[in-house]
This record gives sequence, C-alpha cells and structure tokens, in this order.
Amino acid sequence: MDTSLPPADELVLVDRELAQLDARRTQLLARRAWLIRALYAPVPTAAAPRPRPGVTDSTPRSAQNILLTLGGTLLTIAAVAFTLVSWGSMGIGGRAAVLLVVTSAALAAPVALLRRGLVSTGESVAALGLVLMVLDAYALHRVALAETDGLAYAAVASAVLAGAWTAYGSVLPRLRIPLPVAVAAAQLPLPLGVLAAGGGPTAFAWAALVTAAADAAAVLWARPAAVRITAATGASALGGWSLLTGFWLSLTSPWSGAPLLLTGAALTLYVAWRRPPLATAASALAGLATVAALGGLLRAALPTEWEVPGYVLCGLALASVWRPDTSGPSTAGAGTAGPSTAGAGTAGPSTAGAGTAGASTAGPSAWLPRGVRLGLAAAGAGVAALGTLWALPPVGAGLLGPVARTTAAWSGEHAERALSSYPATAALVLLVVAAALAAVPRLWARCGALALVWALLTALPVSLDLPYAATLALQLLTAAAALWLAVRPGPAARGLRLAGAPGAPAMSPTDRPVPPASAPGTPWGTWAPRRPQAQATAVEPRTALGWSAYVGGLASAVSALALALDVRGATFVSLGLLLGLLTAVAVLGEGGRRTVSACGAVLAATGLVLAAAAAIGFEDHWTALALLLVPAATAAVGARTRPGAVALTVEITGASVGLLALGIAASRPAFLALALALGGVIAAATAVRPERRRFASWTAAALFLLATWVRLAVSEVTTPEAYTLPVTLPALAVGFLRRRRDPEASSWAAYGPGLAATLLPSLVAAWTDPDWVRPLLLGVAALVVTLLGARFRLQALLVLGGATLALDGLHELAPYVVQVVGALPRWLPPALAGLLLLAVGATYEQRLRDARRMRERLARMR
Repeated sequence: MDTSLPPADELVLVDRELAQLDARRTQLLARRAWLIRALYAPVPTAAAPRPRPGVTDSTPRSAQNILLTLGGTLLTIAAVAFTLVSWGSMGIGGRAAVLLVVTSAALAAPVALLRRGLVSTGESVAALGLVLMVLDAYALHRVALAETDGLAYAAVASAVLAGAWTAYGSVLPRLRIPLPVAVAAAQLPLPLGVLAAGGGPTAFAWAALVTAAADAAAVLWARPAAVRITAATGASALGGWSLLTGFWLSLTSPWSGAPLLLTGAALTLYVAWRRPPLATAASALAGLATVAALGGLLRAALPTEWEVPGYVLCGLALASVWRPDTSGPSTAGAGTAGPSTAGAGTAGPSTAGAGTAGASTAGPSAWLPRGVRLGLAAAGAGVAALGTLWALPPVGAGLLGPVARTTAAWSGEHAERALSSYPATAALVLLVVAAALAAVPRLWARCGALALVWALLTALPVSLDLPYAATLALQLLTAAAALWLAVRPGPAARGLRLAGAPGAPAMSPTDRPVPPASAPGTPWGTWAPRRPQAQATAVEPRTALGWSAYVGGLASAVSALALALDVRGATFVSLGLLLGLLTAVAVLGEGGRRTVSACGAVLAATGLVLAAAAAIGFEDHWTALALLLVPAATAAVGARTRPGAVALTVEITGASVGLLALGIAASRPAFLALALALGGVIAAATAVRPERRRFASWTAAALFLLATWVRLAVSEVTTPEAYTLPVTLPALAVGFLRRRRDPEASSWAAYGPGLAATLLPSLVAAWTDPDWVRPLLLGVAALVVTLLGARFRLQALLVLGGATLALDGLHELAPYVVQVVGALPRWLPPALAGLLLLAVGATYEQRLRDARRMRERLARMR
C-alpha cells in the first residue's frame, strides 16, 4: 500500500479496501448458502389442514355487552321517568324508602356480581346506581332544599358525588366506570362555586386553573388509563380557558392577568418536565404564557411605542435557554471556509434546530430537559419573529418609497415619505433581533442577522425621518457595504460552527456493496460491487452569506438610484458609484454574482450615458447614437476578458442596449440608417474573435443590409434591384464558397435564396413596368442563369432561371398574341386546339417518355 499519500486520501483508500473485503465476504456467504440449499434441499411435508371456524354474526361477549347496555339504559329511563313524573304521587316516607332501597340495591349488587365473575353485569348495574345518585341529589333539592341557590347546590352536590364515586370506585377497583365519572364530576365544584358566589372572569379563571392543576395531578399519578384520559381532557379544557382569560387580561388588566399566566405557565412547565412526550408542546405553551405575562407588565409601565419591543425582549430572553454545543469545529477567520456547514436542517452533533438530535448543552439552562428547552426557545423565537414582522413596514417604505415616485426626474422636489408616523422603536426591534441572531453560531442565523441589519439600515431614514441627503448617503453606504460583504463574506462567517471536521466522509452502512439479484444457474455471473454514491453536500457558508448580502446590496442600489433621480448631481454621483461597485464585484466576486454584477454594470453605464445626453440636451436621435457607445465598450471588454459567462453576459447586455438605441432612432430614418451602420461596424469588429465569428458575422451582414435599405428608402429609391442585389450578391458568394467546400451540397441551399431574392421581386416589377428596359435586362439575366444551370447541371439555377425567362417572355409576347388572335377568324382557334389535341393524343406515349426523361435529368442535378 502506498503510504506516501496524505492522511485524508489514505483514509479514503483504506475505507474502499475494507468495503471490497466486506463485499467479497458477503458474496462468498451467499454462494455457500445457495450451494447448501442445492445439495441438501429439505423435503416439504404436507401440513395438516386446520378446520375453518364457523362464521357467526356476533361473539358471546359482544352480545352480552349489548344486552347489558340495553337493560341498563331502560332501567335508567325508568328511574328518570319515576323521579320526574311519579314523584308527586307518593308521600315523603315512600319517596325516601324507594330512593334508598333502589339506590342501595343498585350500588350493592355489583359486589355480589363481581364475586361471581360477572364483571360486565356489575358495570351496568353500577352505572345505574351512579345515575340514581344524581337523581337522588336532584330529588333532594326539589323536596327539601328547594329554596337553596341552584348553582351553589350543584357545586356542593357535584363535590359530594365526586367524593362518593371516588370512594366507591376505590372499594371496587374492578369496576371501570366510577373513577372516570368521579373525575368528570370533580370538574364542576370550583367553577360552579365561583359562579354561585358572583365571581368575575378572573375568579372563574383561577377556579378553572386550580381544577386543571388537580386534573394534571391525576394525569401524572393515577394508574387507570380511563382516569388519566378523562383528567387530561378536563385539564386541557379548563387550563386552556384559564390561559385564554389570562391572555385577555394581560391586554386589559396586566396586573390581574400576570399572576394567572405565570401560575398556568408553572403548572404547564411541570407537566412538560414530568411527561417527555408532551415536553415540547407544553413548554411552548408555558413560554407563550410567560412572555404574555411579563410583556403585559412592561406594556403597562412603558409608553405605547415601546410595547412591541418589550414583548420582543421577553421572547429573546426566553429563547436564550437553548444553548447549542459550542465544542464542534468552526470557521477560523475571515478567509476560512470549511467543507461543510451548519444549517437549520443539517444533522450532526453540533447543529441546533428543531430537527436536531443529540445536541449537548452548556450553561445555566443545561439542567433543563431538551424538549423543555426546545419548546421554550420555540415560543420565544415565535414572539421575536412576530415582533420582527411588526417592524418590517418601515423597511418596505424605505425600499419601495423612492421607486413609487410621484415627482418628475431632476425636479428637485421630493415625494412625501410614507409611514412617517410609524413608531421609531421598529428600528430598535430589528437591531435587537439581529444581535440575537448574530450570537447564534449557525449559518441560518447568520444569514438572518445579515438580512435584519440590511433591513435596519433601510428603515432608519423612515424611522428617524432623515433628510434627503442623509437618506441617499445611507442607502449608498448600505449598498456599498452589502456588495463588499458579497465579495468578502469572511468576516460574516467568522465563528460559524460546522457540521463536521474537514476530510473525506466515512462510508455509511448503506454504502456497502450489495450483490444484485441472481439468475438460476449463474447466480454470480454478473456480480460487481456497487460504488458508494456521492453524498449531497450542504450549502457552503461563504456562498450563502455572499448571496444574502448581495441581494440586499442590489435592492439598496436600485432604491438609491430611484431616490437620486430627484436631483441631477445626485443621479450622476449614484450612477458612477454603482458602476464602480458593480464592476468591482464583477472582477473580484465569485460564481453567479460576477455575472449579475457585470450585467448591472452595463446598465449603470447605460444610465450614465442617458443622463449625460439629457443633461447636454440631446434630441432622441443623438441620444440613440450616444447609446451605441455602450455596445462598443462591451464588445471591447468582451475581447479583453477571458471567454466565459461574464464576457457573454456583458456582450448580450450591450447588444440589448444597442437594440434600445435603434428603437430610439427609429423616429428619424436617416439616423436609424447611421445607427444600423455603426452597429454593423461593432458586430464586424466582434466577428474578428473566433468564438463570436459565426453569430457576429451574420449580425453584421444583417445590420449593414438594413442600413442600406433604410438609406435607400430615405433617398426615395423605388427600384427593387437596389434593395435585392445587396442581398443576392453576398448570398451567391457564400453559396459558391459552400459548394467549393462541399460539392455534394444542394444548389437550392447554396444558390436558391440568393437568386430568389432578386429574380422574384424583379419579375413582379417587370410585369407592372410599361417600359421595355427592365424586362429585357431581366430576360438576359434569366437566360444567363438558365445556361449556367444547364452547363454545370445545377437544378436551382435551371429551374429558377427557366421559369423567370418563360414568364418574362410570356409577358412580352402577350400583347402580340392578343393582336394575332383578334385578327384571325373565330373558327380558327378551336380548329387549332383540336389539331393540337389530336397530335398530342397520337404521340401520347412518346410524350410521357420524354416527360419521364426530363424529370430524371432534373432529379440527377444538384
């Protein structure tokens, strides 16, 4: 083995060798198992058929339950009817005796039934007894305590019934109904007692919270599952009501709502501590309650504009309980970039986020369980995010306000600023949240901090109501700083924690070679180890930070340029500064940022040319000629730049500016011809470069041709040959060169377009020309083309020339033919036509053979 390799490369080599050994061992074991099965095949034994069970409509247990349920329901209906309807027909002694006997019997019967093992029957009778106890309480209120307040009596009765049912269920633990019913009844005493005493929403919320605390105790320490489920339902309902009331009180009466919210938060946090599956959700609710309580107290003590910052500070303080491990590898400095990154979705021992597992913690919050810390941090982060959303409107006003301008350019007037009355503390919220994110050594947090710092600088002019000059200077500085960070993101990446140490990643168990499925007889004929698949790499920190800063820098640059249009001098300063900044990014940047910056630099140069033309007072056609300086400059830059995406982008953008110049010059045809000619010169100069020769040469030819046509149109030249010959001659020259390189090329492709460009328009003009010169010259030219086609066996020349010559001759002979026909007797033309038909019919076969030979000869031509 070669030991001269670096340690990382040698580690990769060792891993590959071990993987090959494992694959070979797996291959041999599989082959051995196949051979054993082939040599010692087991004899299959017929298994004895199992009898199929008969299909029944219902099981005995389900039928028994149905019967017991129906019986208990009927008895309950009878007891209710007796209590409500037949109660008044009996005396006081009879009433008491009936209730006592029936209730006692219903409660005592389950004891005997349980001894005989009739659990379901005992459940039904016990349920009847519980219902009878409720009816007893109702009957007692109607007869003996009719003047007692209904809510107070209901509160006391529910407490007594809950205690009695708890005792009854404890004595008979095999019955599953009494204890859950007792828990359900225990939800009523305190809330009903508060309502009976005339307590308000705060007192009712406290009663609900105390009851929820008792339910939480039952959830934590009770054993029966039905009891825990019933208690959890009651705790969720009453605890949720109390917390909602606390949230409402934190807005209307903070000093009344804060104790309620803090108590509820403590109770919820304790449940989260004791029940890990509920830790995240319960602790998040506790965190929200804590923030609402403390934020409400701050809200009562601070001015109105400080309300949201108070909540944000409380949320950030709560989010600080999450402290990720800081022992992993980190970026060393401004110029260091590790091979892997840490992000919100990155797995590893040093990542932090909602989906990260196994992260250790350090600091004062290390004693908190991970789920609790995660929930509290999520609640605090959610509050901070809402506060950040509240602080974003000034950012939008500062960024988009100059773009939606209502004043003329260079008027010296400034549009009225929107959201000028928005609280200035929005900038403070952005600053605090940005500082908090910057303290988190994770890529997503650092990108968020960069975005918030940019948002803060954008919102400052609106929040502080800065004057025009200060606003423009701040936006230009923001754009410059962001673009500098886009080129050199090292300082922003300092201190980031990476997902793993540098080096080649070790192979995972899923990367081991696995033999493919084998065919019978040749199971390993085509076996080959599977190569480990390349693992997807995370986003590199410098790239993510660079793009985050770059997007903000471009947005600030556009906003600053729109703002600078109010004043002439500011426009030139802004365009010049942006041209320099974007050029620097195009030269020093990386990846796609270079391409976008090169395009932006060309647009900035275009803006400078337009601004200079407007300042000098050029008319539109002179401005169009001035704009041609941009494509000329981009062609020169492309020639001096290494071929690639940047050079291509610069030249394409410059060509787009050239099209804009042609559009502006279209109002003056003479200047349009000049602009087209200058564009052709630029394209011809570009065609000197080998990589642009094909496209640029065709573009130059098209521009020169268009310039010639426009110039001829301006000179009122109506002769079509003046327009078509500049196309025909170069096209025929190109076709001739092509035929020299490729003798098998078709004459239609080589000469057809060029000849058609002149012959067809000239033929149309000849048919409408009363003079004899044009038809004569066209006939001579068509005759020459036809003879050349026949001499060199070129189909396109022969067909186009012959057709043109025939049509031209027909046009010239037509008047004489008409005169001759008019001088002949009227019977002569039909006779001549008949003779012609007889001659053709007599020689029909010969004419067909001649036509076939003519077609074959034409087909053999090129």
